[in-house]
Amino acid sequence: MTANGNGDRPADLEVSLDELSRRAAPPAGAVRGEGAARRLRCLVTNDDGIGSEGLRVLALVALEAGLEVVVAAPMQECSGASASITAVEQDGHFVVEPRVLPGLEEAAAVLAVGGLPAFIALTGMRGAFGPAPDVVLSGINNGPNTGYAVLHSGTAGAALTASTFGARAMAVSLNVRMRSPSGAGVAPSASAPPHWETAAEFARRALPALLSSAPGTVLNVNAPNIPLAEVVGFRRARLARFGAVQTNVSERGEGFFKVALAEIEAEYEPGTDAALIASGYATITPLQAVCEADAVELPDLPAGALVSDR
Repeated sequence: MTANGNGDRPADLEVSLDELSRRAAPPAGAVRGEGAARRLRCLVTNDDGIGSEGLRVLALVALEAGLEVVVAAPMQECSGASASITAVEQDGHFVVEPRVLPGLEEAAAVLAVGGLPAFIALTGMRGAFGPAPDVVLSGINNGPNTGYAVLHSGTAGAALTASTFGARAMAVSLNVRMRSPSGAGVAPSASAPPHWETAAEFARRALPALLSSAPGTVLNVNAPNIPLAEVVGFRRARLARFGAVQTNVSERGEGFFKVALAEIEAEYEPGTDAALIASGYATITPLQAVCEADAVELPDLPAGALVSDR
């Protein structure tokens, strides 16, 4: 679903994927063309917005690996967006603006998009920002994406959306404490600043495995927010049944309710991502996009047209 630039009218819902991608195309000249020798093309996005340091650091990892990099990220923070494809439309086009980020001069493009991460991944896979990417990197998220809560993650949502179009994708997150149900990170403090380079290093280590994997593979990487030298190790992990925080209804009243996040202090199930992160490990977990549940047995359903009992 989309909203126009004035915010007063939803755009047409019956729009083809090709038309979505055409409307999301960046301004002329904003994307540099490829050279003679084709490199793997990488789309880097996030849900913390174009100004996030985590995004810039992850794009540097992709450039260091020799990938052809396009950075396309939301204009503002939109954590907790899952795989929603909401976007802002003006005069029949989705909003895309060129930006400049330090150290990313070698990127083919750096773009701020008026849309959510999964929308960027979807339209990017359909050619909105140049040739479709072979790889999509999402992050580095300012907060953990562990346990079944990855269902709500805009970071993971972008990666999973890209995988449905055949891209190899990786979501990368840093275990910074969170403050809101959407997953927005707290402001860094002098005593506990975000250790972006720690997460970047484990993205570097996971990237070769991603590039050598089958198309459609998704990896979810989480790093503890500590100096790299203090990380205990890098482990494959299962998804915990709950994440690092729990959402609770804190207050109810006439016509409203409030929610609050509480850090979970219960003992985590051994071998899960939440447990390992709490113990100082970085973790990696393969994820799978929504798919058919073949193992579920259903009773025989009646054949033919349904007849109303009334």
